[in-house]
Amino acid sequence: MLLLSLVVMLLQLGRGCCGLPFYNGFYYDHVMNDKGNGNGNGEVHFNGVKLVVETPEDAIFTYRGANVTLPCRYHYEPKLETPRKIRIKWSKLREDNTKERDVLVAIGLKHRSFGEFRGRVHLRQRGEQEASLVISDLRLQDYGKYRCEVIDGLEDESGIVELELRGVVFPYQPHHGRYRLNFHEAKKACEEQDAVIASFEQLFKSWEEGLDWCNAGWLLDGTVQYPISLPREPCGGKRLAPGIRSYGERHKNLHYFDVFCFSSALKGKVYYLVHPEKLTLEEAKQACQDDRAEIAKVGQLYAAWKFFSLDRCDAGWLADGSIRYPIAFPRPNCGPPEPGVRSFGFPDKGKFGVYCYKLN
Repeated sequence: MLLLSLVVMLLQLGRGCCGLPFYNGFYYDHVMNDKGNGNGNGEVHFNGVKLVVETPEDAIFTYRGANVTLPCRYHYEPKLETPRKIRIKWSKLREDNTKERDVLVAIGLKHRSFGEFRGRVHLRQRGEQEASLVISDLRLQDYGKYRCEVIDGLEDESGIVELELRGVVFPYQPHHGRYRLNFHEAKKACEEQDAVIASFEQLFKSWEEGLDWCNAGWLLDGTVQYPISLPREPCGGKRLAPGIRSYGERHKNLHYFDVFCFSSALKGKVYYLVHPEKLTLEEAKQACQDDRAEIAKVGQLYAAWKFFSLDRCDAGWLADGSIRYPIAFPRPNCGPPEPGVRSFGFPDKGKFGVYCYKLN
């Protein structure tokens, strides 16, 4: 009986000190959920083998409508002699840090895409250990941070890739005047102008490029801010240094401001329609349709000015009922000495020219 007890004790000690769980071809070493040598997360690691995921530190810059590859590679340390069957998952991080959106999952040659990415994404696997994501026909909403996750059994490692679109930020207020939009209305207003609500990073970059606007506007993170390049009394005071003035985070339903929108390159072209006579808004819409086009939106006019140096000293209707014109090369009788899109507001009546948008 004593001999049997001794054997049982030795077996238990052997399991505790040397026996490791075996799964998926590897022995694993458990890290206990305690306050001692463990990390408190109950993580599981390969015994002597480490899975490493590599993504670029710098952001990837591109344009709307382009195709882009988000690089992601993985390897094992030490190197494995035989390839392993792994699972790859790409997801998009939300600006407000809520639940990530699934983009694509893949096992071997099989993959599945989700939501607005369905049919526009696939993996580039030129090597055995590549998991790069290819996105086709980029949309304005595609910018942001993406997570590349590689899963091998219980081992799970990931890296982040940041995708930025080159574009233009513009302030926008609706027909009824200044400070009339809550956050949700602001997002919708940008979308109606072929744009999206701008992020803080996009506004900051535009400020660095010289954007100066004294009206406060919503940003994607729910804050209200405005960029000042030339300090002055009505815009925070002359003593404050140039920068982004912030009202902080505001109530998305109860507070009302303007909005900063973001647009990128166009698939088509914006042009001033040469017409024998000036037009009302409804006549302008019809004139563009007769020319196999549609009346241009504010975001489209800004993108044409930014990316194609559209320059026209003729005021014209846009889809929201505003009158504007783009100046890439300032000159006398065409507004201020700086390049920009000039605005005459929202006239209730009158006849003007029109800017049309036509797909290539």
